[in-house]
Amino acid sequence: MKIISVVGARPNFMKIAPFIKAIDDYNALNNNSIEHLLVHTGQHYDDRMSRSFFEQLEIPAADINLGIGSGSHAEQVGQTMIAFEKVVKMEKPDWVVVVGDVNAILACSVTAKKEHVLCCHIEAGLRSGDMDMPEEINRLVADRLSDLLLTPDTISSENLRKEGLADDKIVFTGNIMIDTLERNRVKASVLKIEDIIKNNRIGGGSKSLLEIKSENFALMTLHRPSNVDSKEVLEPIVRFMLDEVCRDMPLLWTVHPRTRKMLESFGLWEEIMSHENLIPLEPLGYLEMLKLNMHTKIILTDSGGLQEECTVLGTPCLTLRWNTERPVTLIEHGGASVLVGNNINRIREEYQKALLKARKPVRPELWDGKTAGRCLGAILDYKITT
Repeated sequence: MKIISVVGARPNFMKIAPFIKAIDDYNALNNNSIEHLLVHTGQHYDDRMSRSFFEQLEIPAADINLGIGSGSHAEQVGQTMIAFEKVVKMEKPDWVVVVGDVNAILACSVTAKKEHVLCCHIEAGLRSGDMDMPEEINRLVADRLSDLLLTPDTISSENLRKEGLADDKIVFTGNIMIDTLERNRVKASVLKIEDIIKNNRIGGGSKSLLEIKSENFALMTLHRPSNVDSKEVLEPIVRFMLDEVCRDMPLLWTVHPRTRKMLESFGLWEEIMSHENLIPLEPLGYLEMLKLNMHTKIILTDSGGLQEECTVLGTPCLTLRWNTERPVTLIEHGGASVLVGNNINRIREEYQKALLKARKPVRPELWDGKTAGRCLGAILDYKITT
């Protein structure tokens, strides 16, 4: 059997690492009966956004790098389809495996189906209901076209059934992101917070690193266009962080390149750099971010993956979005996350509540660190029974 797995951006790397290990483990017992090729579309192409994740998560170098790079959604999807079609024609895989919801999964699932190759979507069935999100469109298309839909939770499985997808295509395998978390807990735990800051600090602030200890700092990530592309939205968020969060504790902010560009264009960057209690950081590697998540008092984020990690780690999480494709992570479903959007009054109210909360780790069904093996098993079983 020949499998091509596709990655394009950092969220994919955390999901593909355990799948590759599951293939390696299977091959060790079955005479290397699976031929696996890793294709990197190149959507995240700089070192901080890509290479460090490959190294830390022990992902082998991509067998094929399409080198697509940046561009509009249409440019990325179109160029990926053109390049990936050539790969499929040349390699003639039995399966194309796509993970997550970035542009690469849309492009490669369409290409696989046009080339009559079986397609498997790991992390299928997530739905935000927000068609303004490019990721929602990617998810819908990939799920409609895929032959095998591997879901991270029962809510996602039910979403697919409601959309009319056949039961025999849907397999509840659990959350593959948690495989990566569990495999890397010990590695992350030995890192020192002060070293992470020293090695990744952009500059600004006079806060002594000795003052930053477990449970006495806040952590923020922010990158979605809905939060950062408008000054009318971004500036009030920045003001809340500077005037209220930084008044209570140091704030570590991992600054996405897109966010930094907008902060500079809106005239906010210098104020951030000079604030004594805010420490801007470059985008972090997986282990560094996991270490900070394990020890922060609270996370403010618009990242989907961090919602999941916060649930398992018990970190109080304010999700700066109006909706989420991961409702299992919300407190009303037993998780750690609260949707606050970008309304400052709502953020303030939930922030004050979160400060009073202790960590409360929660483990949804099959978030047990063994999902990758179930994913590979579902692919192998499909091949046998159809």
